[in-house]
This record gives sequence, structure tokens and C-alpha cells, in this order.
Amino acid sequence: MPNILIGDDDEELTQLLQEYLHNHGIHCDCVHDGAAVIQRLKAVAHDDSAYDLLVLDIMMPKIDGLSVLRQLPNISDMPVIMLTAKGEEIDRIIGLELGADDYITKPCNPRELLARINAVIKRTNTTTSEHTPLPESRLHLDQNQRVCEIDGVALQVTGTEFDLLVALLKQKGDVVSKAWLSENVLQRELQPFDRSLDVHVSRLRKKLQPFHDEPIKAVRGKGYQLVL
Repeated sequence: MPNILIGDDDEELTQLLQEYLHNHGIHCDCVHDGAAVIQRLKAVAHDDSAYDLLVLDIMMPKIDGLSVLRQLPNISDMPVIMLTAKGEEIDRIIGLELGADDYITKPCNPRELLARINAVIKRTNTTTSEHTPLPESRLHLDQNQRVCEIDGVALQVTGTEFDLLVALLKQKGDVVSKAWLSENVLQRELQPFDRSLDVHVSRLRKKLQPFHDEPIKAVRGKGYQLVL
């Protein structure tokens, strides 16, 4: 049974989500401020009960969600789904830039959140037998351990960034449409004005640019091309 942590100060909402997720096979713990999120993650960091995923509200007391995201790489590499207020695009963009894997707007539909959780966990738990071979490249992506290297140098990437690299490398040299990447990597249809895919690609570019001036090329009106 997947084990997740929800950090949100809305106790009524978290209770509803906890019951719904438990009824669909997901164990869920809830805390209600950012400091408690950090404390709980540190407590289980080297434990068998460590969480598979964090659902994190942006607006929380004591320590806000964005500040938690900034500290998270020093504690855990677990995937993160943000909860953001509808219309707060800047918070979503900053959260994605800080390494969140996905977001969902509040008030959130428990069914939609369940689908996002399952999609992220499925990506990170794919078995070796389900992987297709990747073409030779300066990039080495270990799909079992989910480790990324370029020219033998380890590259720290989030789960979503890793999946984007796999998708682009499988079609190396071809232009891959944003719609296809959104559906197959982010597990949702591309929506107008949704910049989450662009933010993930932008983060990847910055990490790869020490090795290539233009590692991922944007082809206007079409999509992205891995040229590394």
C-alpha cells in the first residue's frame, strides 16, 4: 500500500482526503503546518516507513509550502504534488521551479488527486521489465534506479525531469509535441496557458547547459527536441 504525507492546514479537507485515499488503497498521514511537514519527513528519512509521495499545500502557517520545497532536497528526494489556490499561477510556477512534480488546484476533487498520486507513484515504481531500451547517448539513464548521468557525471533531477529525459531520449533527434509529453509524462491533457511542462523543461535545460549550449531545443508551434 503506498504511503503518503499530506501537509495542509485545512483539517476538514485533509480528513476527507485521508478517508477517500484510504478507501482506495493509499495510507495517508496528515500534518497541518510546514514545520510539522519538515519534522515528520526528517523523522522517517532513514526509516522503512518513509513516504512515497508528499502532497503539499502552498499556503500554510509557520513555514509555507514553498519554503518547505526549498528545504526538501536536503531531507528527501520523494516526489511532490502541490496544492495551490485557483488562479495563483505564480505560486505554481515557483513550486515547479523548486522541484515539485505536479500540482492540483484547490478546492481539489479527491478523485483527481487520487489519479495524480497514482500516476506519479506508477512512474517512480516502474519495474525493470517494463522499460524499453534507450538509444546510445552522452546521457545515461538508469530506469531501474532512476539515476541520471551525463559524460559519467551524476545529474540531480526530479522524478518528472527524469521521465521527461526518458521520453525525449527515446525519440532523440525528433521533435516531440508538447501535447504528447503532457499526456505521457505529466499524465494529463495539455491545457491552454498551462506552463508546467515548459517549467520542467526549463529546469532541465539549466542542468544540462554546462555540457551543451542548447541541450533541448524548442521548436515553435511543435514541441521539444533533445539534441544533446
